[in-house]
Amino acid sequence: MRPANVVTSVADVLAGIAISGYFLSGHIDYTSVFLLCFSTVGLYAGGIVFNDVFDADLDKIERPERAIPSGAISISEAVVLGCVLLVIGIISALSFSLFSGIIAIAIALAALFYNKVSKHYSLLGPLNMGLCRGMNLWLGLSILSYSFNQWQILGMIPLIYIFSITMISQGEVNGGNTGKLYTGGLLYLVVICFILTVSRIQENVLTTLVFLIPFAIMILTSLFKAIENPVGKNIGKAVKAGVISLILMDAAWAAAFGAVYAAIAIACLLPISIWLSKRFAVT
Repeated sequence: MRPANVVTSVADVLAGIAISGYFLSGHIDYTSVFLLCFSTVGLYAGGIVFNDVFDADLDKIERPERAIPSGAISISEAVVLGCVLLVIGIISALSFSLFSGIIAIAIALAALFYNKVSKHYSLLGPLNMGLCRGMNLWLGLSILSYSFNQWQILGMIPLIYIFSITMISQGEVNGGNTGKLYTGGLLYLVVICFILTVSRIQENVLTTLVFLIPFAIMILTSLFKAIENPVGKNIGKAVKAGVISLILMDAAWAAAFGAVYAAIAIACLLPISIWLSKRFAVT
């Protein structure tokens, strides 16, 4: 279920809630926050389980250590687990609102489509995965409907960012070409500049930089190493850094919208994700 990655999905939702202004409203219902965070846990974990279900035959060759090819769990057991997790994710969102539930259903369907179909296409796959993350930010934004209407365009940023990571990851097994790595780096810079621009508009540049600078260092350092030597191992490290550093990007979003305490809380998820990434696979 890639627990280190699941933590980053929670950070996405918290960032969406922070962007909505909910944490600054003075009327915070933490039950609502929990329901949306719990929803993304189920959706992300369920989507990852089905990723391994659909990749079971390929993983026997490329990743025999994974749960299904290693025999730790059967395909039928994995299917049941994946379905339960997705249903939990959808019900949790529906428990908050119908609109949030619709977004959760859309995320689940998009994840299944990626796992079954789009991941096999070099352009559609990264776009599909980016869409899942963009809607994950929307799930957090849905906590305040009027803010969703105002800031839904920001879902494009995680879409672009995850598009770049997914594109880079296509060379993880057999090595990659530097063209995709350079393109990924360019998209990284687009994301960084966009967050910085929004923080200037919101007049929160300095607090945003506290999180944005380490985010940039974390993703670009590993990417440069992969560009210098584009072997599978280095690309895998770049992908891992890109996924985990999502937490810092989400913290930067919260800071950009003035939710400093939320930004700090999100950033505190980073050591948890790093600790989990040393014990469970990220890619």
